[in-house]
Amino acid sequence: MARIEGVDLPRDKRIVIGLTYVYGIGKTTSQQLLEQAGIDENTKVRDLSENEVQRLRELVGQLTLEGDLRRQTQLNIKRLIEINSYRGLRHRRRLPSRGQRTKTNGRTRRGKKQTVAGRGRRRGATKK
Repeated sequence: MARIEGVDLPRDKRIVIGLTYVYGIGKTTSQQLLEQAGIDENTKVRDLSENEVQRLRELVGQLTLEGDLRRQTQLNIKRLIEINSYRGLRHRRRLPSRGQRTKTNGRTRRGKKQTVAGRGRRRGATKK
């Protein structure tokens, strides 16, 4: 079983896809790493030799991944919030920070709508 950066790669997948299970490695980075290591993309993870796994570990070790990358991302967001930038305010209010519309859609960031009693009536309107 190939274990890279503390992540067990799935044995039955191709190595180019298996590497994407590591946080911070996408398909493009995975392809570049395999090219540098001289490993065929179509090789299954279970078919890798110990020598190939070791070469991959050395190449992957040079990148910022997993916990360090998550920590770095959180620190960047914290910095934006502290300096009161527009993006920081959007993060603080849990709204999209990259210009998406929020009048409609945006449920992922805004959450599910909750009904509040008495909000539907206009002010000053009388009930008959």
